[in-house]
Amino acid sequence: MAEPKKANGNTRQDDRLWKAVLEHVFPYFLKFFFPNAAGIFDFSKGFEYWDKELDELFPEHRRGGSRGVRYVDKLVKVFLKDGGEQFILCHIEVQSQKGRRDLAKRMADYYIKLRERYKVPVTAVAILGDGNKNYRPSGYEEGLLGTRLTYEFTSYKILDQDEAALRTDPNPFAVVILTALLAIKQKNADDELLRNIKRDLYHEMKGRKMPKYARAGIYDFLKYYVSFEDSNQFAIFESETVQLEGRSTEAMGTKEYLLDRAERQGIEKGAEVKSYEFVKNLIQNTAFDDAKIASLAVVRESFVKKVRADLAQKKK
Repeated sequence: MAEPKKANGNTRQDDRLWKAVLEHVFPYFLKFFFPNAAGIFDFSKGFEYWDKELDELFPEHRRGGSRGVRYVDKLVKVFLKDGGEQFILCHIEVQSQKGRRDLAKRMADYYIKLRERYKVPVTAVAILGDGNKNYRPSGYEEGLLGTRLTYEFTSYKILDQDEAALRTDPNPFAVVILTALLAIKQKNADDELLRNIKRDLYHEMKGRKMPKYARAGIYDFLKYYVSFEDSNQFAIFESETVQLEGRSTEAMGTKEYLLDRAERQGIEKGAEVKSYEFVKNLIQNTAFDDAKIASLAVVRESFVKKVRADLAQKKK
């Protein structure tokens, strides 16, 4: 197992996992931030994740910001009960104290370009997962000679959240936030303490009602969001939960290995050719279905199906 990367204050935190977990729990994300979500959104129609469209509109943001800061963006098309359509832009910026502090302007740029391209309302949520108490962007304003543009968005600071309130919140997304909050509060935890924290988060997850797909996403998030110094601790934690969760420790070990190999090869850079190789490795070395592979590789299921079809053609 490769040594965890040292990045932006927390040496073992993998912020890429936000991208996958949001797709696993997006209905709960909506209900978490919008208490009247059930009366607004038509959940029966599902959601469309427009990561590719977002990358095409903003190729300069694909690799994140300066000095190693990673921006994890989600653009999701949702359907309203009144028959209309809307875009929810969920922007997650982590370890922002080491960036250029240009989040507010970037959020305004997103809104303007998305509104121009798709001609629909855009709701923006910035989840701030950093440990800087003074970093609180929530709007952008610029003007010249009497003309002024003001843009405001929902800004959610994880560091501000009350741990006890999150533990009593039945919404599964509260476990995701609790995981990130404890990662900030316990950033210097040794492996023993970290395993206890993960075990506690596991029980928080098990105490909430949710479908298997959502549970799998949250489980992977709490397991991998902060890595152990000793990678063998993953197997110990897995063995403690495998019977209750009905998972295969062998399969999870394979996934961990492939994710590590992908990181060492630079596949996380998002280049299509490297994503292709990552997906191919997952298809050839695991029994994961297309949805699971798409979640791990942060690509569309149609991309996974294309790779699978290519491999099948080559065997003929």
